[in-house]
Amino acid sequence: MKLLSSFAFLIIGCAFSTPASADWPQFRGDAARSGYTEAPLPNRMELQWTFRTKHAPAPAWPTHTRIKFDEVFQPIIVNQTVLFGSSADDQLYALDLKTGELKWKFFTEGPIRFAPAAWKDRVFVASDDGCLYALAIKDGALLWKKQGGPEKKYIMGNDRLISHWPARGGPVVHGDQVYFAAGIWPSDGVYLYALDAETGDDVWQNQNSGQLLMNQPHGGASARSGVSSQGYLAASQDQIFMPTGRAVPAAFERASGKFQYYHLQKNQQRGGSDVVLADQFFCNAGCLYDQTNGDLTQQTGTGPMVATPQGILRGNGQSLIYSQWSDTQTRDRKGKPISVRQLKEKRLIPLDYTITDVIVAGNDAYCGSHNKVTGVDFKAQANSWWSHEIEGTVRGLAAADECLIVSTDQGSISCFANAEPREENNVIPASPLATDPVSQKAAQAICNQTDVKTGICVDLGAENARLALELARQSELQIYVVMQDAEKATAARELLHEAGLYGSRVVVHIANPEQAPYSKNFANLVICSTSLKQDVSPQLLQEARRLQRPYGGQLCWGPVEKLQVETKADLKGAGSWTHQYSNSTNTVNSDDEIVKGPLKMYWYRDVDFQIPNRHGQGPAPLVNRGVMVVGGLHGLCGLDAYNGHTLWKYKLKNNLTDMNGIHHDVSTAEVGSNFCLGGDYAFVCKDEFCHQIELKTGKLVRKISTPVSRDDPNQNWGYLGYHQGVIYGTVSNDAHYTSPRYKGLTLRNESVLFYAIDAKTGNVLWTYQPEYSIRNNAITIGNDSVFLVDREIAKADHIKEARRNGRPNPPSAEDAQRKGKLKAFQAKTGKDLWEDDQDVFGTQLAVSEDHEILLMFYQGIRHKFFRLPSEVGGRLAAIDAKSGKRIWDIKAEYQSHPIINGDKIYAQGGAWELKTGTPVDFQFDRSYGCGQISASKHMMVFRSATLGYVDLTRKAGVENFGGIRLGCYINAIPAGGLVLVPDGSSQCNCSYQMQAWFALEGSE
Repeated sequence: MKLLSSFAFLIIGCAFSTPASADWPQFRGDAARSGYTEAPLPNRMELQWTFRTKHAPAPAWPTHTRIKFDEVFQPIIVNQTVLFGSSADDQLYALDLKTGELKWKFFTEGPIRFAPAAWKDRVFVASDDGCLYALAIKDGALLWKKQGGPEKKYIMGNDRLISHWPARGGPVVHGDQVYFAAGIWPSDGVYLYALDAETGDDVWQNQNSGQLLMNQPHGGASARSGVSSQGYLAASQDQIFMPTGRAVPAAFERASGKFQYYHLQKNQQRGGSDVVLADQFFCNAGCLYDQTNGDLTQQTGTGPMVATPQGILRGNGQSLIYSQWSDTQTRDRKGKPISVRQLKEKRLIPLDYTITDVIVAGNDAYCGSHNKVTGVDFKAQANSWWSHEIEGTVRGLAAADECLIVSTDQGSISCFANAEPREENNVIPASPLATDPVSQKAAQAICNQTDVKTGICVDLGAENARLALELARQSELQIYVVMQDAEKATAARELLHEAGLYGSRVVVHIANPEQAPYSKNFANLVICSTSLKQDVSPQLLQEARRLQRPYGGQLCWGPVEKLQVETKADLKGAGSWTHQYSNSTNTVNSDDEIVKGPLKMYWYRDVDFQIPNRHGQGPAPLVNRGVMVVGGLHGLCGLDAYNGHTLWKYKLKNNLTDMNGIHHDVSTAEVGSNFCLGGDYAFVCKDEFCHQIELKTGKLVRKISTPVSRDDPNQNWGYLGYHQGVIYGTVSNDAHYTSPRYKGLTLRNESVLFYAIDAKTGNVLWTYQPEYSIRNNAITIGNDSVFLVDREIAKADHIKEARRNGRPNPPSAEDAQRKGKLKAFQAKTGKDLWEDDQDVFGTQLAVSEDHEILLMFYQGIRHKFFRLPSEVGGRLAAIDAKSGKRIWDIKAEYQSHPIINGDKIYAQGGAWELKTGTPVDFQFDRSYGCGQISASKHMMVFRSATLGYVDLTRKAGVENFGGIRLGCYINAIPAGGLVLVPDGSSQCNCSYQMQAWFALEGSE
């Protein structure tokens, strides 16, 4: 225990003007987010009480290391009250500081991810429902509410149904004004407000900083994509600073809200969701920036940080580092003497634990760590003088009224003070509620008569939450109850909270059930609990059908004995993407007729599923019948395409580890994808087996081996495709693998046998033994025909000769004269249809089924250093698919895989008539971005700094959906009436504001 002399007490008492009873009214104590108070804490403290919530925190981005604002329930202390919000059950809690007893709680309509901010008699709390609430500190009465976005509209975001514009700019109070922001996706609008703290009236608002045309991470990248609001706002006398997620903060004038700066490209690999104002700087992710212009001035190192009047205290692993401000004399470029403000390291204090949070009260630092909180006299360079064990990892601290409040990742809030230990637990665990027989019977009937047990359920027009409660008990559904009566909604929330289900399983929204503020087509199950006892209106049923997910979403209504179930059909006009290049025809066109621009967010989330490094150019995501399937390092992941819900994960060790290269290399572009979809199945090949998996459940149906002897040196599966009930594959040439950049990888692009297998039985239907070799990408299937190129292996592609100084060798004249033939077979029988051996040049094939034209071409390459030498480019040819007769053959420069869209061919570099090869006027000029173009009937999607797209029905040119980057090959798919985008930025440190899995929808 720390001992202080009377002399030391005298010095401390004279040093501070702030009384010992000072509040901690905002996150980190003040508008600067400093984590500092002059008021010291007692030198002897014991645990007084612990308040344990029913649920641990539910962070929005649990796998992200740069977005951590909601790791714990961050507390404030004001008027002898501890206040904190819950991201798990959507409530603001008010506890008595001395006893820990619950004074009151207040439900919002979404997760609360930020600490509240207090002013005089009230406290302000922001919610993912998009609103800022002003509540009376005394009793939690609602004083006023401000909606941040332009309308009340909810979408699936971070695994919850929340506002399209969640309030993710944590509130800050400065003077008599409170500031907050709503909206995280720049292209959908970001809204920053200054409100009168008394009335809630607008002082000013900034609605124009989301769609700024500005430089993006990566040199030369530009897009219409501005700020994102993700983190606690900070306020100085003149400025408001807005954290933007994974990037550096943006700055605004405090008096007017005018945008000042946002240096995204200058800090392309820096940033995070934290900001601390210190002296004339703001601190963000281990760096100091000048507040006036946002220029980087000094790197301090990352770790929890406190800004004191004299300097900065920072946790650095198992050490505290204390640095003080110093004015250093130097000279500018012209030699003129100038004074530079800097931090000079003064002291390093070693500790025996890893610091997870730190604040300063008086002369002492209070450090959080795993299962412990400690006090350190950092100015005297002492070790820990006080410590106490605690449950969980400490990530939230507050100090006021001679009390220390500690919050952990387990959802516990504890108070330490100078008094006898009490160690009281002030929460009553959830107790089983009495079962309502009618609701229990109805829930059982719904579960029995529908095949929906997981996913999203909506109860429209409920009078209470009894049926929702029973459904939650009997299924794994996430349920949203729409109630029009506010008093009944409050009672329903209390019932669900007592059962321990509120927020985590069931949520109540107040809205008109006949016009619910929800997206269309997202609910796996829609029920109408009022229909158990009375008829429902046609308008309510119409709204229920609007919410139903296509491809099997169900609607259930009526009394138990006459329960009606209605299943939604497939979505008319929605295309699928079942193979690497859309389908077995390789057109790179899903034929989706629905999605058009402008695009807007439909759902988004974080997914704990490891994908290959984006430079490895892994396979494209696939979608069929409402299921999106993504390939990962060690398996496949299936998600509901209409709400992002994880349906299944299929484990397959080292599935794509060979594509996890640290820089661009030959990969999917050369060897093709190892998985595809067909009918009700997903197929994935690894080594000698193809795994046939149920598309809806991820369950293994069978493993199919390649049809060769176990003594054959070539046994591994190569090409994989599906067409009309038949699986098509090849046996790889194991002696010819193509990954010259890295040793030990076994990616293969040439095959020694082609075969067809019945998907129902696993029986081999027919095989073809090539005269020379079959390249995987030179296979396409359509119009009941298989087309392939049987050609000599390119010597220049051999691993020992393929690269010189990291660059591909030019093709030799001998290589250009390689022998080969283009062949066509009847798809189900293998019957020879035709053969052409004249000047068969191409390495890739695609076929238009509508026009019965076969297209032969080279791989479209944007970065020529990352290709096989045989991919020389510069040529396109069209062949009659019925006869094999060449229709046209032209010189053509293209940097992307040609897209067949109706009677046109599109590529980066030009467009041509499919029937004649005649050039078509097509202007395509994207900003920075490797990768290929994916397409549907009306839409082309690609990387252009952020996500870029061209709507072929409008003359808008290249448009952007900002805030993210795409992968380095294909990872945005226009299909199913949406644009589906799993994260493609694996292992990328560039400061795009989000790394997310998401879906975009077009205009109505």
